[in-house]
Amino acid sequence: MGDAGLRHRLLAILAADAVGYSRLMGVDDRAAVESLDAARVVFREHVAACDGRIVDMAGDSVLAVFEAVVDAVKASLSIQQDLASQAATLSESRCMRFRIGVHLGDVIEKPDRSVYGDGINVAARLQALAEPGGITVSDAVHGVVGGRIHTTFVDQGEQRLKNIPRPIRVYALKVQSRPTAASSDANGGSTGLASKGPAALPVSQASTSTSAGPAIRPASAAPYSA
Repeated sequence: MGDAGLRHRLLAILAADAVGYSRLMGVDDRAAVESLDAARVVFREHVAACDGRIVDMAGDSVLAVFEAVVDAVKASLSIQQDLASQAATLSESRCMRFRIGVHLGDVIEKPDRSVYGDGINVAARLQALAEPGGITVSDAVHGVVGGRIHTTFVDQGEQRLKNIPRPIRVYALKVQSRPTAASSDANGGSTGLASKGPAALPVSQASTSTSAGPAIRPASAAPYSA
């Protein structure tokens, strides 16, 4: 049979893409490749730590899947926090930021463990809506983790994503880089927040919010198609 070995699965999908990778390559290709490799290490470490699996790292993109939605969101927050910490030590020409999208959806998994389907495409479109260094999640993700992870979810309203037939309610997560040693000392050992990069909240310290936020730009290309 043509579908032998194919499995339909409900998974949490993390899709990420580097911001301005072509520009960085044009400025200093060796530095861009080194920064990309360093970012891939961060993704691998946090995806594995949260019981996820890297599916693909083609070009400057990342695709990972998780059995638990909470793990996908925790990994995303930790990844962006560590990447922000890395960026704080680099010059602008070597600073590589990523957008991350997280969706809970149905996928088809092949025997080689590659995945395809509408859920992958939605995650990729959500990624395109995120701010550089930010995270965007679907309503399906928010419905599961909204009361279980203490971070801020900003309601962006329903969005029409390219080549996705139905509108999807979208939430942006507030992400804040980890405190530096200097900021921690300056606050008497209390948790401080690095100023570089977009706002991000440590998983243990933010409160849940679904207040309306500004409109976000429409998605463009989807790096992962079925």
